[in-house]
Amino acid sequence: MPVTTNGLTAKHKNRRIRQEALREQLASQGHIQHVIEILDEVNDPDSEIDQNMLQRKKLVVDTKLKLINKYLPDLKSVEVVDEDGNDALPKSIVINVRATDTDT
Repeated sequence: MPVTTNGLTAKHKNRRIRQEALREQLASQGHIQHVIEILDEVNDPDSEIDQNMLQRKKLVVDTKLKLINKYLPDLKSVEVVDEDGNDALPKSIVINVRATDTDT
C-alpha cells in the first residue's frame, strides 16, 4: 500500500508539484496572452490580413491552445482539494429563503 501524507500518496503529491511548475512556466511564457493578442488582431475590422497570414495565425493559436490544454486540464475535470489534498467540496449547502414585501 502506498505511503500517504495527509491523504496524498507521494505519487499524487509529486504530480501536483509538477503540474504547478508547468502552470507557472506556461504563464511566464505568455502563451495565453499571445493567443488573446492574435484573436484581437484577427477580430479588428480595420486590420487587413491576407489568407496566408490568417492560416499562419490559426496554426499558432491552435498549437498554443493544444499546449495549454495538455498541461492545464479543463475546469470541469479539476479535482477540488485543499492544501492538504483533502476533498474541499462542501458536504451540504443550506439555502435560506426569506419572504420579501413583494412576495405577499
